[in-house]
Amino acid sequence: MATIAAPKSARVEGTRFFTVMAFVMSALIIAGFSLNLAMGRSSFGAPWPYHLHGMIFMGWIGLYLAQHVTIAGGKRELHKRLGQLAYLWIPLMVTAGTMIIVIVARTTGGPFFFAMNEFFVSNLIALFTFGGLALWALRVRRYAGWHRRLMLVAMSILTGPGLGRLLPAPLFMPNAWTILVCLTFVFPAIGMLVDLRRDGRVHPAYWWGMGINVGLFVLSMLLAYSPAGYALTEWLTAGTPGGERPMEAFLPPGFSM
Repeated sequence: MATIAAPKSARVEGTRFFTVMAFVMSALIIAGFSLNLAMGRSSFGAPWPYHLHGMIFMGWIGLYLAQHVTIAGGKRELHKRLGQLAYLWIPLMVTAGTMIIVIVARTTGGPFFFAMNEFFVSNLIALFTFGGLALWALRVRRYAGWHRRLMLVAMSILTGPGLGRLLPAPLFMPNAWTILVCLTFVFPAIGMLVDLRRDGRVHPAYWWGMGINVGLFVLSMLLAYSPAGYALTEWLTAGTPGGERPMEAFLPPGFSM
């Protein structure tokens, strides 16, 4: 999302770049889930929590794109009114995301190419990192440079599930989770390079946003592989089908690419 109440000149600065990045990241997410559906890895027959989660997250993509389109078109009032929805939508996404992470962990233990403790602990912290950065971006919406860059960093976190469905994640085992998360860092890195080329420096919003994002990812992995992380994952999945799979990433019997 771009600025809501910034000086007129700020609307023009970098608007095209942020709009293009918004469409690229959104397209990757949609393509990943569409490919999963086309290949029969998911279906519309899934239980209602999956549909609710999907509608909420796809609704966010629509809102995110609408905000870039409206500010790029100079429609400030519409942009401002739509932006108010984000204050409701972001907590809704964190709630729905937490719900589906717990359900998947207890139902299947998560995708087989991820360690179960990574999928639960690190995934959950990544979700809350998105929520925190996105809400921070809203709080500084009057400062276009901070607002749009923090929102880009937040949105980049959501590209992980899309990338995981587009790329041959089983080939990345046992480091699939780390590799896919690191790939999401590419989008803010592109923004940093654009800043450096245009302004001769990287905007501090990227340093803060990526510092928090990378720092919390490292912390999440340390926690996931700590005794507390293992114990929490085992407690969550005890007595469920998810608890019957190995904790570490594994190849199911008969699996082929």
